[in-house]
Amino acid sequence: MKTLTAVHPFEIRFSEVDSMNIVWHGSYMLYFEDAREAFGARYGLEYMTIFGNGYYAPLVEMDFKFKSPLRYESHPEIIITYRPSESAKIVFDYEIRDRDTGTVCATGRSVQVFMDRNYELVWESPEFYRNWQKKWEVL
Repeated sequence: MKTLTAVHPFEIRFSEVDSMNIVWHGSYMLYFEDAREAFGARYGLEYMTIFGNGYYAPLVEMDFKFKSPLRYESHPEIIITYRPSESAKIVFDYEIRDRDTGTVCATGRSVQVFMDRNYELVWESPEFYRNWQKKWEVL
């Protein structure tokens, strides 16, 4: 089975740090969101693709662990890795590291499920998603 990853370098904005010059914890969720968008663009699993096929993919789980602080002048990147599942869900792992030192600053995981346009949970993977998994040989 293939491993699908994307690397998304990003810059820390001044508005994302606290008075100690450390990235505020709430910003990590936004970094994960940016990584999901970068992954989607690279592999054809954008939010609008999901929506265009008649589904939503809300987050139902999100966790992260701090390993080392990110500071305003850091040069981080986030590595997002798709974790295949036979269930009707999209699972990603994340690693944020400093591009200059290689230091791992945070790790995380997210789970998204599928809902139809009536906001009903979908228990089986939608056909477009199964086709996407076959295309990328991840199932």
